Amino acid sequence: MQLVELDLSRNDIPEIPESISFCRALQVADFSGNPLTRLPESFPELQNLTCLSVNDISLQALPENIGNLYNLASLELRENLLTYLPESLAQLQRLEELDLGNNELYHLPETIGALFNLKDLWLDGNQLAEIPQEVGNLKNLLCLDVSENKLECLPEEISGLTSLTDLLVSQNLLQVLPDGIGKLRRLSILKVDQNKLIQLTDSIGDCEGLTELVLTENQLQSLPKSIGKLKKLNNLNADRNKLTSLPKEIGGCCSLNVFSVRDNRLSRIPSEISQATELHVLDVAGNRLTYLPLSLTTLKLKALWLSDNQSQPLLTFQTDTDPETGEKILTCVLLPQMPSEPGCQDNLPRCGALESLVNEMSDETWNERAVNRVSAIRFLEDEKDEEDNEMRTLLRRATPHPGELKNMKKTVENLRNDMNAAKGLDSNKNEWSNADFKVLLNLWVLVCL
Repeated sequence: MQLVELDLSRNDIPEIPESISFCRALQVADFSGNPLTRLPESFPELQNLTCLSVNDISLQALPENIGNLYNLASLELRENLLTYLPESLAQLQRLEELDLGNNELYHLPETIGALFNLKDLWLDGNQLAEIPQEVGNLKNLLCLDVSENKLECLPEEISGLTSLTDLLVSQNLLQVLPDGIGKLRRLSILKVDQNKLIQLTDSIGDCEGLTELVLTENQLQSLPKSIGKLKKLNNLNADRNKLTSLPKEIGGCCSLNVFSVRDNRLSRIPSEISQATELHVLDVAGNRLTYLPLSLTTLKLKALWLSDNQSQPLLTFQTDTDPETGEKILTCVLLPQMPSEPGCQDNLPRCGALESLVNEMSDETWNERAVNRVSAIRFLEDEKDEEDNEMRTLLRRATPHPGELKNMKKTVENLRNDMNAAKGLDSNKNEWSNADFKVLLNLWVLVCL
């Protein structure tokens, strides 16, 4: 009866006896990871209990009088089979941590708003279609996790969570965020990835404390100009959206360290990005860029990703001039890059060109699309010779996709082996004719390029 702490977690106990109620001094109890399906009716008589953990016990329901445990500060109910919460839960006025993650909750009672001292609320991995507006009464809440539910919207009353620092709403069905989110001035981490966002509210710029914003895998076509007001933001991830442009105000994110917009539809990066002087990692792979702004050279980048299969984080760039706008730009061997062709692993689009190289290096069998897709980037040997640049300029074709390059290399190796077999050459001998050597040399140059 003097027992203060009891830890029986991860055993094979099938039932907690009713006599547990005699342990009146018990403050901390952990029954997690046992084959239990219920708590005894007498359990709420343990009124000195402050921390209760019953995670992963196949619990189907809580005792209706669970509110009698009025000293509870922490209640962990993760990975159970709960489908509803009893009304008496609202009596746990001292509760600071409530973990209901990975249950089968379809509805959250309005009385959840009565837990005024709640600091951490985990509701991830349930079946919730909505959050009651009363959640806005939780003025002391620091962390709210409603990831992996079926939420189509968040209540405007979420603006009442003035102490909130972490808001996690990943893997839901949200199309927009409420404007009231701009009143969460202490919000530091906002994760809205894997939703259906079609726009990001302008009020996001008022979340002045935001340090991490994750928007991956949505339907965004643009970012609001107000995003430039996020002076403390150091991680912005908008991969796999439908972004066609970036606002020049992005340069206002002066603390930005990591900026990732992989797999979008961007055709250019605003030169104002250079104003984000703390930027160290820039990922623009999988877009439609034809060049990069020259202003990038002023940044101290540690990694710049242009291609999914790039072997090095930084490349050697050349300065040039865009003939259409006259803008000074940066380019390299990967800009522009031909997109991968569907099924190119099985049927290499440029395989015919390799075969023609073997047959007296004829270029007539090149894929028409590959021949006609000419880069607009021209390299001048000397700027002072611009008037005769027609004679001195190297016209560069689009770089094949890295997946194609791998197949091209494999094709070359197969051709070499076939020629060896046809001529009956021993692999350890070198009996190539000058013509054969020239063919393979050209093939190797093609693969290297």
